[in-house]
Amino acid sequence: MSLIRKANMGDRKAVQQISADAYTPAYMAVIGAVPKPAMEDYGPRIVKGEVWLLEVDKAPVGIAVLEEHSDHLLVYSIAVTPEAQGQGHGTALLRFADQRAAAAGKLEIRLYTNQRMERNVALYRDYGYIAVGTRPHPSRPGEVLIDFVRKVPPS
Repeated sequence: MSLIRKANMGDRKAVQQISADAYTPAYMAVIGAVPKPAMEDYGPRIVKGEVWLLEVDKAPVGIAVLEEHSDHLLVYSIAVTPEAQGQGHGTALLRFADQRAAAAGKLEIRLYTNQRMERNVALYRDYGYIAVGTRPHPSRPGEVLIDFVRKVPPS
């Protein structure tokens, strides 16, 4: 049985491990660098209520980091442990983001990813996100981010 719940400080180590395990191999293979979410201290985000933990049979396998802004919800991170990838957990976390955005009265969800992360780009497009532009990566010269938007589906 799976459950998505708000992370608490007791989950901090698991959250950071899931993020590191999910991001590091994928980004190292494609970009040759570890992205910020893999190294981030999630404590402040947990305290702010931005981190959600996906558990399957009470084992933590994924996270969603959702930032609420005045006019949209930003999906800062979706991460699933490598051994749990390919089982629909990433899509479940994206659906959860839809639900959170609707509950908060947001009309739009935004996210961004490195254009070279083709698997992520495909997942977001398949889920209904629309690429609305590109921009230089703020901390990795030569890299490009794709900005995506999705209208919050009616509940």
